[in-house]
Amino acid sequence: MRILVAYFSASGITREVAQKIASVMSESLNLKGANANSQANANKSVNSSTNALNSAIELFEIAPKVPYSKADLDWTNEQSRTTLECKDKASRPELAKMADISGFDAVFIGFPVWWYNAPHIIFSFLESTDFSGKIIVPFCTSGGSGLEGAPRDMQKSAPNAIFKQGKRFDFGESRASVRKWLESLNLG
Repeated sequence: MRILVAYFSASGITREVAQKIASVMSESLNLKGANANSQANANKSVNSSTNALNSAIELFEIAPKVPYSKADLDWTNEQSRTTLECKDKASRPELAKMADISGFDAVFIGFPVWWYNAPHIIFSFLESTDFSGKIIVPFCTSGGSGLEGAPRDMQKSAPNAIFKQGKRFDFGESRASVRKWLESLNLG
């Protein structure tokens, strides 16, 4: 299974979680691949199998064409860019680059929670390509808010995708916690 871990991170926390998810998945796939390889042929090197498995998981940063400034991110300012975007349901910030998801079976999509939902750049990402038949696994970072309505709203932007149970992560989430969640998804 080829997996893309796509994320939007304003402060670096969601990036850290996305990297941890990709790393834990790679470890898991490498262990499975090494075990399968050793059972199939104990005398062959696992290097080629391991390299193929590492390329099965890729990271992609969802970034706006116009980066957010510190002032843009000030949620206490009613006129800040993020506040205005979150209040306008039709707002879709332009992406810095597009992702080619055609070769992936599953796409993990991570974001910080803004105004109790996904930032609108996530909807820009979902609406930028066809997710039909792809598995989407949302994850978020937040100091207190959870996923709440984000997956439901995300499904509206990718109606033909298959959504799995998402998770909210805290800063510094343990690898064991990430592994447990990934295992619960039964992605194969």
